[in-house]
Amino acid sequence: MIFVKHTPNHAGVAIYGDYLDIEELYNTLHDVVGKENEYTSYQGVRMRVLGFCYELRHALMGNREFEYVDNGMDENRMKELAMITPKKNIYVGTHVLWPEMLFIIMCLSDFILLRQKKIKYPEWDANTAAVHKFQAAVGECLKQVVTETSYKRILNMITHDYTWFYGYTIQYIDILNGKFLAMSKEKRLKSIATIAKRIAEIGDEYRAVREEVLEESLNYNCPVDEIQYDWDYPDNIQW
Repeated sequence: MIFVKHTPNHAGVAIYGDYLDIEELYNTLHDVVGKENEYTSYQGVRMRVLGFCYELRHALMGNREFEYVDNGMDENRMKELAMITPKKNIYVGTHVLWPEMLFIIMCLSDFILLRQKKIKYPEWDANTAAVHKFQAAVGECLKQVVTETSYKRILNMITHDYTWFYGYTIQYIDILNGKFLAMSKEKRLKSIATIAKRIAEIGDEYRAVREEVLEESLNYNCPVDEIQYDWDYPDNIQW
């Protein structure tokens, strides 16, 4: 199964699973976000999820993180089964910044609602169940780093019976990522709930970024999703 844990410096989460777990999540997310131009108002949001899939693919290739996890086998167990086996399984994984992860689990709720409109029996859809399971894993991690009140508030932000991330200005997530990384370890921990609120609500800061991005897209005569801020993520994040 997929498991999610917060990183030591509270910069984000570590997502781990065995090869089949991560591969299933990778394939599920690719399917759930749909094909290119299938959801015309979600192109930028879709690419953001696919960026997370890119990290999952590199985890599968052994280019990210890995851990050895106890599998329940010991000397006595091996004698009972009359076989010699490894005592640990290898889990592969990757790190994701908290603002990025919060955005992904929120926008996945939109994609699930869009998906339910095109499949006959959504309650029996394996990919829908897999997405909810992944969101729940992140939720369990959230429980450990925010207060109970904040946790319930974040769940309310994620749980809706309508879509609201269409046309979202994804550059805002880069700004939140940058501001979050610039915080101290202690301030990051206290800011997770606030970051979730900023992502989910259309506040003044978001509107200002949106206006700036729209203006730049007109100046360069290109889609808004192609506008990038002149800011690079550090090569070595102290997770």
